[in-house]
Amino acid sequence: MSGGGKVVCVTGASGFVASWLVKLLLQRGYTVRASTQHLRALEGATERLLLFKANLLEEGSFDAVVEGCDGVFHTASPLYLAVTNPQAELIEPAVKGTLNVLASCKKSSVKKVVVTSSMAAVLYNSKPRTPDVVVDETWFSSPEVCEQQKRWYALSKTLAEEAAWKFSKENGIDIVTINPGMVIGPLLQLTLNTSSAAVLNLINGSSTFPNATYGWVNVQDVAMAHVLGFELPSASGRYCLVERVVHYSELLKIVHELYPSFQLPDKCADDEPFVPVCQISKEKFKSLGLDYIPLETSIKETIESLKEKNFISF
Repeated sequence: MSGGGKVVCVTGASGFVASWLVKLLLQRGYTVRASTQHLRALEGATERLLLFKANLLEEGSFDAVVEGCDGVFHTASPLYLAVTNPQAELIEPAVKGTLNVLASCKKSSVKKVVVTSSMAAVLYNSKPRTPDVVVDETWFSSPEVCEQQKRWYALSKTLAEEAAWKFSKENGIDIVTINPGMVIGPLLQLTLNTSSAAVLNLINGSSTFPNATYGWVNVQDVAMAHVLGFELPSASGRYCLVERVVHYSELLKIVHELYPSFQLPDKCADDEPFVPVCQISKEKFKSLGLDYIPLETSIKETIESLKEKNFISF
C-alpha cells in the first residue's frame, strides 16, 4: 500500500470530492485526519481515521491537526450559487481559509499540499470560448470579469488559488492545484451537493433546462487526481479536470438514451442562442497515468446514486 505509515490531513471532508478522497486514501493505507462523522463507515476508518474540529476562518485553527502530517489536501471551500453576501459567504472563507491552512502547513514543514481549486478559476476571462478553442492550465480567470458577470463562486476560487500560489512561492511550499469542472458520480456524503443537484433538477420534473454549457467529470477521477498529485514526484502546477464539455441540451440527450421513460424538459429556459462548447486539454490529467470515466457512465452513476440515497424515486 502506497500510503502505509503516512499521515495526511483532509480539510472539508464532509464534501462530495473529499469523501471520495478520504475513501481512496484509507484504501491506500494512509492514516487520515479529517473532520466529519459519516466517513466512519469507510473501510479502514476504525483503525486509521482521526476526526478533528477546526475553523477555516480562525488563524492557527489547523496547527495541531497539520502537525506531523506528510501531506495536506485542502478541499474545504463553500459552494453556493445563490448568495446575498458574496464576501462573507464565499470569498472570505475561500481565501482566508486557504491561507490559514497553508500557514499551518508552513509551521509544521508539511512537504506537499494539494489544493482543490476549480475550472471556475480557469475559464472566466476575456478570451473567447468556442468549439475550436482548447483551454489549458495556462488560463486563469480574471477577478474583474468574475465581478462584472457577478460570478461570485468563480471569484472566490480565483482569488483563493491566486493567494495559494503567491503564498507557496513566498514560503517554499510545494503545492499542486486540482481544477475540476462540474463533478458528478456516486455520492458518499449524506447531503445533496450543488453539482449532483444540477442533474437532479433536470430529471425531477423541471419544465425547462438552463442555457448553459459546462465541463463534467466523475468524482472518482477527481479524487484519484488528488491522490496522485500528492504521491507522484513529477506532479506539479495545475490540473484541469474535464472529461467532456456539453450544453445542458446534450446532457439531456444522454439521460434520455439511458432512461427513455423519464419525463425530461424539452424547452430551454431562454430564447438566446445556445452557449457554445469549447475543449479542455486532457494532456496534464493523462500525465498522471489516468483515463477519464466516460460522461455517460458518470451520469448513470449519479442518477442511480440519487435514487439509492432517496433524493428521487423511479
